[in-house]
Amino acid sequence: MTRTSTDLTSAAQQLAALYDESFGGKSKGRYRISLKLVRQLAGKRRLYEDDIRSLTREMLERGFVLIDMDSFFVVMGANTFVNYRRANEDVLL
Repeated sequence: MTRTSTDLTSAAQQLAALYDESFGGKSKGRYRISLKLVRQLAGKRRLYEDDIRSLTREMLERGFVLIDMDSFFVVMGANTFVNYRRANEDVLL
């Protein structure tokens, strides 16, 4: 395992753990985090597309969705999406 992938794995572990922490008036759950803080967690000056893709995969492996909003990221539990209503052909036609 390379240093970069190790750093991204460590960042994913910290981001996943933060989901269960109490802050911002909530006991746990979805949150947003600045690009600057994610870079800091990953130990990088810049995050490139492949870094974000790798971090997203690491988060999915832990049951979380990482959404890139350009200047910040959103972390949500993957189970959040299970109960969403489904669009099918009938609603599109």
